[in-house]
Amino acid sequence: MPKPKIKRRTLLKAGLGTAASSMLLTPFSSLSAKRPGIMALHGKETDSAVYYEITIKREPLLMGMDVGYPITLNGQFPGPLIRLKEGKDAIIKVNNQLDESTSIHWHGIIIPYQMDGVPGVVFPGIDPGETFTYHFPVKQSGTYWYHSHTGLQEQLGHYGPLICDPMEPEPYHYHREHVVVLSDWTFEEPEAVLMHLKKWEGYYNYQKRTIFNLVNGISRKGFLNTLKTRAMWARMRMNPRDIADITGATYTYLINGFGPDENHALLFRPGERVRLRIINASASTYFDFRIPGLKMTVVQADGQNVEPVEVDEFRIAVAETYDVIVKPEERRPYALFAEAMDRSGFGLASLTWSRNMPAKAPPRRPPLERGMEAMVMDMKMDGQMDKMNMGQGKDLCGQCSPKRHRSYPFGPDAAMVVNRPKCMVDNPGTGLSGATRRVLCYADLKALEPYPQASSSPDKTLEIHLTGNMERFIWKMWAWDGKRWSSRFEDLLDFPLGKRVRIIFVNHTMMDHPIHLHGMWMRVQNGCEPFLPRKHTVNIKPAEKLCVEVDADAFGNWAFHCHILYHMHTGMFRVVRAC
Repeated sequence: MPKPKIKRRTLLKAGLGTAASSMLLTPFSSLSAKRPGIMALHGKETDSAVYYEITIKREPLLMGMDVGYPITLNGQFPGPLIRLKEGKDAIIKVNNQLDESTSIHWHGIIIPYQMDGVPGVVFPGIDPGETFTYHFPVKQSGTYWYHSHTGLQEQLGHYGPLICDPMEPEPYHYHREHVVVLSDWTFEEPEAVLMHLKKWEGYYNYQKRTIFNLVNGISRKGFLNTLKTRAMWARMRMNPRDIADITGATYTYLINGFGPDENHALLFRPGERVRLRIINASASTYFDFRIPGLKMTVVQADGQNVEPVEVDEFRIAVAETYDVIVKPEERRPYALFAEAMDRSGFGLASLTWSRNMPAKAPPRRPPLERGMEAMVMDMKMDGQMDKMNMGQGKDLCGQCSPKRHRSYPFGPDAAMVVNRPKCMVDNPGTGLSGATRRVLCYADLKALEPYPQASSSPDKTLEIHLTGNMERFIWKMWAWDGKRWSSRFEDLLDFPLGKRVRIIFVNHTMMDHPIHLHGMWMRVQNGCEPFLPRKHTVNIKPAEKLCVEVDADAFGNWAFHCHILYHMHTGMFRVVRAC
């Protein structure tokens, strides 16, 4: 079987943005696009297949009190809900009416590589005025989503929810379901956003510390300790409130396309069990999701059934999905509250028994700060070494660790280096640890089906080192295969077909990174052997070591990247070759 090839020129062409045409928009007299919430796309179903047709445009749309110009799918923003059937083929015809190339990637769907929808990796993209038909068998069930993999189009609204209905009954019951699509929207062109980040990484950070924070720190920690901590952050040229690249300074946080002031209502009857299919389709934003007054029972993660676990809150990384079941007993509105991780804004919708009874947002929490405990590591900054021996917690990553390298080839691509990464699968993340409420973490996820031959040793081990330089806004995925280092996307990462590959992620940055592998599942080493959860996207926290195992069972080229759109666009992107 010949090895699939990757074309660098096509991939780079796909990365050219939409600004050139959209910055010269002509006046318009009417608003043609709609925000109906999440509406099911009408299609046709036979005994063997499900058929859909999608038309992609860019149209004016009233969003709150302002007019935006998003990409729409069949005239809707976000895109309509696509429902597929496990055991049947999906045949989806896509018409491109943009003035540039586009694509659709079926996120989390295990399909032939030719249908994966990544320009320059598996196909050339869909040119303006042309049509491409996706045709693939549906071999799974669960909650997923779809989005463009061309340039920065995802930020413009090119995304929508995708559900694969199962052939067999699910191991839980509910009376009704709602799809909850979380996203971020800016009225700026995404190329302008990237330009601002390239010029100054703190462009959107309006929550920096003030003299009042200094006074409060002195009163709590003492004068010398406070100054010592401040000096350490200054020496690293970092801000402990640098939680997110892009904030509520430009973003409006949406639920199903509606802002927090628009009273988007999802209905229930008291006593019903309601399934919420929660999808983080944002370009850059992590959300902390909760429903004050209700417990949530998590039953799926990334479309895969897990042993039910009851929580009060969870952090959902970019591109992850969680399915939860809630049981509202009272005849009152409940707030679906998706707070941006940096606390600069929130998405809000109402789970309510009446559309005339909207929920109120709970009190906002103060801005997050990364503490020095987030850097349980030796840090190498500008040739200097600050040793911070803060100890190690319990290692649930299967005792797999990266090699202790004497030196790294990262150069200016890495503003710092982590020499002692820590397993953090039992840590829900910055600002959520130590809470009295129950907050989900990866250690809570236990698959319902055992991992086949979980005790067998991997055939290959690969280290993936995530690096970044905030001042230059450059992000990289460095790979170490035991023989050599590489970071260029032209250097394909070989996964021997039919073999098991262990991946050890190490995050050398002070940012969280949601890493997505196309075409294959990642089994998270979280201490739940042999019931390790399967995920298509895993979040790697600052200074974290996370281990996963992949059964290379899908021939072809597969994208492997950070799902923060602006990180992927500036270098945190690799290609796996399974052959």
